[in-house]
Amino acid sequence: MSVEFNHTIVLARDNRESAEFLAHVLGLELGQEWGPFIPLPLSNGVTLDFVTVDHEVPLQHYAFLVSEDEFDGIFRRIEEAGVTYFADPHGKQPGEINHNDGGRGMYFLDPAGHGMEVITRPYGSGGS
Repeated sequence: MSVEFNHTIVLARDNRESAEFLAHVLGLELGQEWGPFIPLPLSNGVTLDFVTVDHEVPLQHYAFLVSEDEFDGIFRRIEEAGVTYFADPHGKQPGEINHNDGGRGMYFLDPAGHGMEVITRPYGSGGS
């Protein structure tokens, strides 16, 4: 039996704002709006379906594995947009990136307050 992760729903105060923000930062295209959802398809077939809710949005964490070239573009767009980024998930190293497992990584918040992470090497893959 083959089990694949297909999609998840991302709660937002404004689904369009959050979906467009992440699509821009990651350099991706949004999918066609479907009912209350605005989908953001990822290259591995998983879709993030953004939906507007009228209650407090609990913090979620989303991590994206990207190539070194993709990281460069994401980093440039983050800086151009004036988005605060951190080397650590607790926000104690602002304006820095990390080099975990011999790659590069950073954390930032989306408009709903979700913790976003971009890494170039999977955790435990080696390096210092």
